[in-house]
Amino acid sequence: METVVDLVGDATKFHKPGENYTSPGYVVTTSTMRLLKEHVAQTKGMVVTRFPPEPNGILHIGHAKAINFNFGYAKKLGGVTYLRYDDTNPEKEEAEFFRAIKEMVLWLGFTPYKVTHASDHFDQLYKWAKKLIRLDQAYVCHQRLEEIRGFNPPPSPWRDRPIEESLQLFEDMKNGKIDEGCATLRMKITLADGKVDPVAYRIKMRPHHRTGSTWCIYPTYDYTHCLCDSIENITHSLCTKEFQSRRPAYYWLCNILDVYCPVQWEYGRLNLNYNVVSKRKILRLIQSGIVSDWDDPRLITLTALRRRGFPPQAINNFCERIGVTMSQTILDPSALEACVREYLNEHAPRVMAVLDPLRVVISNWNELYPNMTKGEVDIPDFPALSDSKAHKACISSEIYLDSSDFQELPDKGYRRLTPDQPVGLRHAGLVLQVREVKKDQAGKVVELITTAKTVENGPKPKAFIQWVSDPLHCEVRLYDRLFTVKDPDNAKDGFLSVINPNSLVVMPNAMVERYLKGASVFSTYQFERIGFFAVDPDTSTERTRAMLRRHRERVLQGIPHAAATSLIHTVEYIGPRHCRLYSSQSSHKCRKLAIVALAFLISEVILSFTSPPGLTQLPRWFSIGRYR
Repeated sequence: METVVDLVGDATKFHKPGENYTSPGYVVTTSTMRLLKEHVAQTKGMVVTRFPPEPNGILHIGHAKAINFNFGYAKKLGGVTYLRYDDTNPEKEEAEFFRAIKEMVLWLGFTPYKVTHASDHFDQLYKWAKKLIRLDQAYVCHQRLEEIRGFNPPPSPWRDRPIEESLQLFEDMKNGKIDEGCATLRMKITLADGKVDPVAYRIKMRPHHRTGSTWCIYPTYDYTHCLCDSIENITHSLCTKEFQSRRPAYYWLCNILDVYCPVQWEYGRLNLNYNVVSKRKILRLIQSGIVSDWDDPRLITLTALRRRGFPPQAINNFCERIGVTMSQTILDPSALEACVREYLNEHAPRVMAVLDPLRVVISNWNELYPNMTKGEVDIPDFPALSDSKAHKACISSEIYLDSSDFQELPDKGYRRLTPDQPVGLRHAGLVLQVREVKKDQAGKVVELITTAKTVENGPKPKAFIQWVSDPLHCEVRLYDRLFTVKDPDNAKDGFLSVINPNSLVVMPNAMVERYLKGASVFSTYQFERIGFFAVDPDTSTERTRAMLRRHRERVLQGIPHAAATSLIHTVEYIGPRHCRLYSSQSSHKCRKLAIVALAFLISEVILSFTSPPGLTQLPRWFSIGRYR
């Protein structure tokens, strides 16, 4: 399942292990060659990378790119990759996030060489901090964090305090003698973005998930990151562009402490339009009840994409196709969806389903099939394959069509069932003609009485439609984009003002083939003429109760879901006239992918107008307007 990156662009300029000094901007000291020699002896000349997430949220699609790059680059060159948790802020870390991060890395198909934590090195980091003070390269400061935020904070009046005084105060910080917010340890360096004396340690009177109450001071990213890289003998510290300004501090800190200094390489972030990835904003969406949790299928967290039915192979293929560039890449979601569609078209079995059922009685069933109350038809799992396996579907005198496939007063150009126009039943070899339309007191069509003829003996239909008989009842959820604008982060009235009110449509009375009974969670299927669907984790297994009555069994983040035999939701929900291309600031591969996606969509539309039994249907990504 793993994707191995191709070495293109700036990645071709990456240094060989042990040749760090050939990298632009790398600082060489009198100890550099000795330290590099020791480093190569320990790594045996292998490439060593790391994926270092903070365990304060769920990974998203941008992290998938980072995972693919770090693991893929190392694998390409026969190296290894660490999964390192940057667990230096107990205030925001939760056990749930630790589990989910590792689970998602493994789900994508990557196996870490080792799983480590920044907290593994707290003792060593503390010793090095004291060494910095003794070298007069760090000092204890009493400015409040709010005073030193930004790029033009006032100079610290404690910058030149005596070394021994800073050592004692730092010891007092460690021993809990100074209140939170009243002191920090700052390093004497100016970052590339102009920020002066970044903080190395701050006080947080909170227990740590691994070290308990041993520590009440915790190192910052600026201090921890490069030193953990050094300890783990990382050869290529790959990070996104926003960390470029920290590179001088990265090299300075390793060199001032006289330890092995890795090379930091930056690459552009990946983001998708119509989405937010900020942990703070996702939390607001959850707390506001707009989405159910971190795995709500309308988000682009990896747990959400998995729940929505996106296969890990498709996500890895997407990351491989867009490549790694040094500039930010902003794509339309259709770029990712095209990769998903391409994969599922070959791996998701076809089944029939109706989202809004309409009961249909075949009045002449006994004439067609004497002495047979029920029959079976073969549904090929993958019609495009000549040797495709097939599954059985029941058919009887009572079937269900989708209500959108019948119009009593048809629109112009409508090609499906009407009182005067027959329609074919896919895979059954039958053509239906309406004999009677039954309605309820409100005038709604509730049942059709029809007669059927075989395709050979009946009138030629203009379209063939899906149907179900003796079905499973299920709830189907159709998902659209969560936001109505491309860039919700910069919406004039805030990102909550551009929520799409129709991002979730629930079809509570849908029906599917009985073949899906017992389908496992996350398994994917292609509903003919509708789209791709996946079995949801909150599916009920209590079939009888679910089929007999609507029972509110489960509540997810305050949003009730009626229990059903199967809770199934779409991979994508796109209106039939919305052909979405995406843009990239840098990758020609993305433009090619857009052209392929457009051609694929055009071919779908052409084939949708005529569909005799057994003709391979290209995957549908619409929920309405499937046939006219």
